[in-house]
Amino acid sequence: MTGRIYQDGGEGLLEAFRDLRVDYVFSSPGSEWAPLWEAVARQAEAGAPGPRYIDLWHETLAVDMAIGYGLVTGRMQAVLLHAAPGLLQGACGIHGALLAEVPMLVFSSEANSYGERESVDPGSQWYRNLSIVGGPHGLAAPFVKWSNQIPGIETLYEMVKRAGEISQRQPRGPVYLNAPVEVLLEEWKPSPFPMQVAPPARKISPQEDIDALVEAIRAAREPVIMTESAGRDPEGFHALVQFAEAFGIPVIEPQSTVCGNFPKEHPLYLGNEIGALRDTADLVLLVACRAPWYAPSNKPAQARTIVIDPVPQRPQSVYQVLFADRYIEGEIADTLRRAAEQAAPADHASRRARHAETHKAQRERIARAEAAAKDSPRITAPGLVAALREAVPDDTIFVDETITHSRIVQQHLSWDEPHRYFYVQGGLGQGIGVALGVKLAAPQSFVVLTVGDGSLLYNPIVQALAASRNNDLPVLILVFNNRKYLSMHYNHMRFYPDGVTKAGGYEYGVDLSGQPPLEAFGEPFGMHCAAVSDPAELERALADAVAAVQGGRSAILNVMLEK
Repeated sequence: MTGRIYQDGGEGLLEAFRDLRVDYVFSSPGSEWAPLWEAVARQAEAGAPGPRYIDLWHETLAVDMAIGYGLVTGRMQAVLLHAAPGLLQGACGIHGALLAEVPMLVFSSEANSYGERESVDPGSQWYRNLSIVGGPHGLAAPFVKWSNQIPGIETLYEMVKRAGEISQRQPRGPVYLNAPVEVLLEEWKPSPFPMQVAPPARKISPQEDIDALVEAIRAAREPVIMTESAGRDPEGFHALVQFAEAFGIPVIEPQSTVCGNFPKEHPLYLGNEIGALRDTADLVLLVACRAPWYAPSNKPAQARTIVIDPVPQRPQSVYQVLFADRYIEGEIADTLRRAAEQAAPADHASRRARHAETHKAQRERIARAEAAAKDSPRITAPGLVAALREAVPDDTIFVDETITHSRIVQQHLSWDEPHRYFYVQGGLGQGIGVALGVKLAAPQSFVVLTVGDGSLLYNPIVQALAASRNNDLPVLILVFNNRKYLSMHYNHMRFYPDGVTKAGGYEYGVDLSGQPPLEAFGEPFGMHCAAVSDPAELERALADAVAAVQGGRSAILNVMLEK
């Protein structure tokens, strides 16, 4: 190895990442990270094991790729941002990680000497315009699980490891550390006790809780399961199937669903609406379901509620009402499996058959909507999702950042395995980055981002498309283009159905008709770029886009919808 060997805070940081089993460092670079870059260069030069470093051109993109990677793998990654401004740029994504309960280590920096210390010069930019009163860790506190400052080189290594341990414990989520430039540049002495961090312990429900759950189900005439995120863990997905089958209980994924939790073609799957069961259910099982109905008090009036969730009351939620009669807070998969073992499936055959008929009727309604779409002179959202479903491989992972069309996407897509569908949480403008992170974690899978034109325009498009090309991460970006912020229009009309805006035909806050050809954003990056408005051309356009992605190029297909 040539060049001087520095042993400073950058090496301490990288060593902590190794001991936390971090796979990737996603960085939107700033000048404070030279010590880490030097440590990564030494790692590369020596061929030593350690996390891979990826430079990215936008803070939200860096955070979102860590989210996508974490959604698939369940593993915590590291994100480096620049000072307070970079932290604020990435805040939308960090808040999304908090809502999605994705573990993540987020760092940025400040100066604490401002050039007055003879031994180190952090740079005049910190004195002139990068510092903020109270420090960046004060800024981060409202949208992370835990926020702190590394006070000195003596505590850097263990502070980073502790932050990582906090991030990975329930409720999982992003943590933030402010790493001052001067600390990173100080000489670091390796810990006398280097060791990898032990994984969190499993928390198991006591047997009395399992027995009480089984007793409540046996006493119920019309139990129902509602879930938003049981499928985040593949074991939870499969255990939910076993549990539902054992007791003949239908499964509903409400509007707040954030991932695929149950096979869509299963006869106990009843879609996204509680429907008539709101009046007849006498037992509601909320399995990882933080917001089962809206308004929050609009619960089934006659039902008892049992909440099965390691963290039933989410600390990141400002307001949450569950009306729980009992909490069961052990690991979801273990809880469901142990309860299922006590079931007598033959006792529930009639209930299973009745719900299978409801499921069949729902699937027939979906099929009729898709058949009607084929007769439309314009491309409709149900027709587009149906065509997409038929065009992509069976192992496709769908990342959804639509708003107006999100329920249609959920209803008309199909999956029978976990980790086939993720909904982007938090503010809009994160979908491309999350999809790229998913592709990085699952390189053999076909990845599709479904996104509205308004949502797409919130994304750091150029930076994200460059990341797709530079890191060999081909994905299909399917734009649901209605040339407006339709959800904003619907909200306005809900508040002012007979107002001046409607009477006069005004469209404040809605019109996107002046947008450029969205597919053209991919041209500088050698991507497959196409637009389609004719239903007769949709199947061919999708086939071409899929072929491009399978050939190693990302594709943008801009689909002009009826509405």
